[in-house]
Amino acid sequence: MFSRKSDYAEALHSAKMAASSGGLALSGAHVESLLISTGVVALAEIGDKTQLLAFILAARFRKPLPIIAGIFTATIVNHGLAGALGAWITATVSPEVLRWVLGISFIGMAAWTLIPDKIEDEEAALAKGFGIYGATVVTFFLAEMGDKTQLATVALAAHYGAPLLVVIGTTLGMLLADVPAVLVGGKLSAKIPMRLVHSIAAAIFAALGIATLLGMGKGLGI
Repeated sequence: MFSRKSDYAEALHSAKMAASSGGLALSGAHVESLLISTGVVALAEIGDKTQLLAFILAARFRKPLPIIAGIFTATIVNHGLAGALGAWITATVSPEVLRWVLGISFIGMAAWTLIPDKIEDEEAALAKGFGIYGATVVTFFLAEMGDKTQLATVALAAHYGAPLLVVIGTTLGMLLADVPAVLVGGKLSAKIPMRLVHSIAAAIFAALGIATLLGMGKGLGI
C-alpha cells in the first residue's frame, strides 16, 4: 500500500500525533474515574454492612461460588441504577449547583465512612426460600439500597460524567472487598485494621469534596 518506506514512516508518525493530541486527555479522565471508583468503594466497603452480610452468608451456606455470583449480580444492578441516577443529575442540575451538592455529599460520606456499621439479623435472614444465589442477590440488593457505597456511586457518576466506567469501578471495588470475605470468612476480618482503612477512605472522600467545592473539577464540567 505504501510505495516507499518514508511514506509508511510518515503515516505512522501522523497516526501517533493524532492519537496523542485527540484522545489522551479523555483517556486519562476515564482511567481516573475507573481507578478512583474502584479504590474508594473497596476501602469504604471494608467493615460495611454488606461485607458483614458476606461473612454471614459464607458462614451459613459454605458455598462461595453462588454467593460471589449473587454479590456480583446484586451490585451491578444496584450500582447500574445509581450510575444512571448520577448521569441524570449531571444532565439536569446546573454545574454550579452540582458542584456544591457533590462537594457537600463527598464530605458527608467521609464522615459516614468513619461510623462503624452493623448488619441486622432480619437482613441476613430475609431470603431463606430463594436458594443460595437468590438469597444473596435479594439480601445484597436490599442491604445496598441507600448504603454509602451506593450513594458514592451516584456522586462519582455525577462527578466524572462517565457512569459506565464508574459502575464498573464500584462493582470491582465491591468484589475486591467482598470476595475475600466470602472465601476466608471471619479469619480475615480480625486482621484488617478497620479504623485505618476507614480513615483512608474518608480522606479520599474528603479530598474529592474539597476539590469539587474549590472548582478543581472544572475540566469535567463541574
